[in-house]
Amino acid sequence: MQRALVVSTGKNSATISVDGEQGLRVAQLRRMTGERFMPVPGDAVIVRILEDGQALVERIEPRTFALERRSAGGRAKTMASNVDLLVTVTALASPPPRLVTLDQLLVFAEIENIEAAVVFTKPDLADVARARALLAVYEHLKYPTLEINPKAGAIDALREMIAGRRALLVGNSGVGKSTIFRALGGRSSIGEVSRYGLGRQTTTAGRLYRMADGFLIDSPGINEFGVGTIDARMLAEAFREMRAPARDCRFSDCTHLQEPDCAVRAGVAEGRIAESRYASYRKILLQPT
Repeated sequence: MQRALVVSTGKNSATISVDGEQGLRVAQLRRMTGERFMPVPGDAVIVRILEDGQALVERIEPRTFALERRSAGGRAKTMASNVDLLVTVTALASPPPRLVTLDQLLVFAEIENIEAAVVFTKPDLADVARARALLAVYEHLKYPTLEINPKAGAIDALREMIAGRRALLVGNSGVGKSTIFRALGGRSSIGEVSRYGLGRQTTTAGRLYRMADGFLIDSPGINEFGVGTIDARMLAEAFREMRAPARDCRFSDCTHLQEPDCAVRAGVAEGRIAESRYASYRKILLQPT
């Protein structure tokens, strides 16, 4: 019996990194009481290495934290475990920055009570003044904020940020997330598996790269992080700069959309709340369920 970390999951198996081993293994999942249990990237598991070299996941160790997606029906799906840092990745250009996506991820982090960092990529393709203004918005909110160019190898600041952390990368397609993952030492895919479960396995699930005293998970998709139906009070609490103003509104149930004497809208008009952030608030609150 040995301890391992789950790197990714497939239909009936999990790619794992066994403590003390350099490579990866594909381990079969043991059925418990007739039902298959599914680990997620970041899980610590106990595996049995069989006489023929194959591995079998016996159990999942207790999770310190489970990152879940909530559906409209109230069900939860666990996406990753034991994570302590959500690293959002947004391109400054090509594609243009989707700020509502970034802000929704930060809202997700606030609701889940997990630390978040803001990483902007492709600075070489962006307007310098606009990029600086955008970084300033999130620096002012006290989010750790970086501008990096992973294709040019400029990722030392990010490497330092996630050192010793159990981090999850998340962002839209085309923002350079996989490039970051590879630049830090991770693999974008895992290919054919030997009959002993050693080697490479293609998967669309999240991928984990094991580092000293921590790990980095590359999330498979942005849609996993929707906040679902949320009321105005909870949403305003998840926007750091809106918490205090929201308490000064004339009406206690103010939605900050059109009510008179709204302190949040006054903050936007006075420049204390960024217009882009307020636009994200409106889109998230009014999004169809």
